[in-house]
Amino acid sequence: MNLWKNYTKTLDDIFPEFKFESRWCNWCNKDDLNMKADLYTAPHFIKSRRVDIRSIKTHIYNNVMYPKTGSYLPCFGMDLMGFFEKKVIIVFDFQHPVEKFLFSLPNLPKAEKDYRFFEMGNHFSENIFVRYCTFDEVDNYLPEFRKYLETYRSMIDEAQPTGEDTSFYEDFDTYMKKLDPILGYLSGNFGKENANRMMDEYFFPYAQ
Repeated sequence: MNLWKNYTKTLDDIFPEFKFESRWCNWCNKDDLNMKADLYTAPHFIKSRRVDIRSIKTHIYNNVMYPKTGSYLPCFGMDLMGFFEKKVIIVFDFQHPVEKFLFSLPNLPKAEKDYRFFEMGNHFSENIFVRYCTFDEVDNYLPEFRKYLETYRSMIDEAQPTGEDTSFYEDFDTYMKKLDPILGYLSGNFGKENANRMMDEYFFPYAQ
């Protein structure tokens, strides 16, 4: 099952410059749940960290794009989570590295309510896009996904960041590491030792 194929194709269409750099892990548990974690790079990005988790009933795709520094650009993050046929959560947003910075764009919709784990005004923007749907409805939100990515493309092209000061992301990674519920999911499926190492070395290496 490749539930998110049209989303990843859209990402590749709009950001074709990303190149595969390395595979951090390729794990499979006793229930045939497979997880691949890769790193990609591009001229104006420090990295894009991409996780693909799949089983017969599950397909989760997580990607955070960290732009190079010097222009105070946000990251772009996506959590595309298909847990089973009737439970799908789609999230994408501009995630600003500066704490308590309310990032907002007037040409994109604003969230109409607060969401657990996604605190607007603290690394998450007012434009955070969250939808709940089924497998059959996933592609209904492709137009919004494309619009957000095209907006981000314009931001990157205008700023063309070149700095590589990863200390700029210390607060961001520290906050996300405390907030992200994935540690329990990873521990349950791949063991506590692997989960902690992945949190420290792959997901949030800039955390303090």
